[in-house]
Amino acid sequence: MPTLNWIGKEKVINHHQDVPYKILEPQYGFTNGIEQSEPDNSGNKIIHGDNLEALKSLLPEYEGKIDCIYIDPPYNTGNESWVYNDNVNDPKIKKWLNEVVGKDGEDLTRHDKWLCMMYPRLKLLHKLLAKDGAIFISIDDNEQAYLKLLCDEIFGISNFIGNVAVVNNFKGRSDDKFIATAHESLLVFHKGNFITNGVEIPNEYSTEYKEKDKLGNYRLLGLRKRGSNSREIDRPNLFYPIYFDKVNGEISLDKKDNLIEITPKLSNGENGNWRWGKETFLKRLNEIEIRIVKTRNEYDVFQKDYLEKDGISKRVKPKSFWHGSEFSSEAGTLQLKKIFQEKSFETPKSVDFIEYCLQQASNKDSIILDSFAGSGTTAHAVLNLNKQDGGNRKFILIEMEDYANTITAERVKRVIKGYGEDKKAIEGTGGDFNYYELGEPLFLEEDILNESVGIENILKYIWYSETRTPFTTIPDLAEANYRIGSKDQTDYYFYYLMDGQTTVDYDFMAKIKHKASQYIIYADNCLLEKDFMLKHHIIFKKIPRDITRF
Repeated sequence: MPTLNWIGKEKVINHHQDVPYKILEPQYGFTNGIEQSEPDNSGNKIIHGDNLEALKSLLPEYEGKIDCIYIDPPYNTGNESWVYNDNVNDPKIKKWLNEVVGKDGEDLTRHDKWLCMMYPRLKLLHKLLAKDGAIFISIDDNEQAYLKLLCDEIFGISNFIGNVAVVNNFKGRSDDKFIATAHESLLVFHKGNFITNGVEIPNEYSTEYKEKDKLGNYRLLGLRKRGSNSREIDRPNLFYPIYFDKVNGEISLDKKDNLIEITPKLSNGENGNWRWGKETFLKRLNEIEIRIVKTRNEYDVFQKDYLEKDGISKRVKPKSFWHGSEFSSEAGTLQLKKIFQEKSFETPKSVDFIEYCLQQASNKDSIILDSFAGSGTTAHAVLNLNKQDGGNRKFILIEMEDYANTITAERVKRVIKGYGEDKKAIEGTGGDFNYYELGEPLFLEEDILNESVGIENILKYIWYSETRTPFTTIPDLAEANYRIGSKDQTDYYFYYLMDGQTTVDYDFMAKIKHKASQYIIYADNCLLEKDFMLKHHIIFKKIPRDITRF
């Protein structure tokens, strides 16, 4: 597979592993429309801080659990004034720190900087994405070709879903030199097991459903297979005769006298095949209709394709070309202006656009992540969908700029409570969230455990690293003889003192009263003999050397 190379690539391939794990420090909770000093357990998060470090902080709780990711990274147009600030341990890259990335011709490493910035973030996003999840990335032609190759490498070329052209400017940009660009790209990748939910059927499709019976409106689709593998020799089991009694309308696979025999025929007269096997045909016989085709003066078999089935509207695959006022940049600007009563953010995405992405890749209980949160459109879309269908989707937003609280979080508050005045007021969606700042790292230089983050955060990290489950009950370590919990017949101990060394010896083991099939014990030292540890299923892990690094 072709790969992309650029200045600094070899230095950032594993940079996501070197990023320090930092604690998320809750600042406030927003519950029942009121800001509260203590966070709740809503599961919705808005995080202020560098998104590379914030993504790392999410790994213990969310690795492999994010159902849908949407990001709108800098397009690297040369006019965005974005700054490269990743502390990669390389002299060439360190020269880029805190420098505003310029335009082509002015900044010859402009694309290298962008790729170095995106690579470790995409690596962490890949780790966070669920096996059946999907990631949507908005981009334009400045970096679209490079981004496609980058995602091919990280997500796998076979996991490419599509490159959607989203028309966001009907008139086209008049300042473009040769072609007035009217669209941007939306790259979509998955992780191997994604199945699309599809989208609601567009209005132009619904006019095709002109037929009607007691079950509702439908259209007729030929049962004969079209396209590849449509010959009898390709799939012999899908070639079989269908029998029709034109007197009473009976349809059968059983041959009887005076019945009309219908077989799938290609336009050249060669035998074709049906789209359904015999078993499926019999199960769905009530969806079959046989009509005479006047142009051929012969009977053919059709499937009734209903607009609505069992009270659920039909869904279809989205096209690779999204066009409509709801996708335009102007729509996003007007929506945000209605919330703040002024223009408060440049080029916000449309809520309808994000909803269109989410309805394809999320369900009522999904977790949705946006690590370039901007004005908070993704949270707005999640809250809208929850209100529409009573869902319990969760959002995680990450924004590094200073407006994370004044614009990103403030928008979400207003959407939850409602906004606007008089007849134009928009009813609140309800919901809540917690607001966080990135705190101190868990590990200091020279591999020292940072005690200032607090024992609670250390225990949460240890528990996540061992069990991949949330740590809900914080024990009094001394009273519990340093047992932090049990899972799957294994007891976990964190024998740690801030002002001294700890040693696992026979005296320590004698104090253990809780029975388990296995004991994992963290401490500074261990004096137990190997035979004793094997006999009693004891695993010793040295602090901090053996604490898992995410």
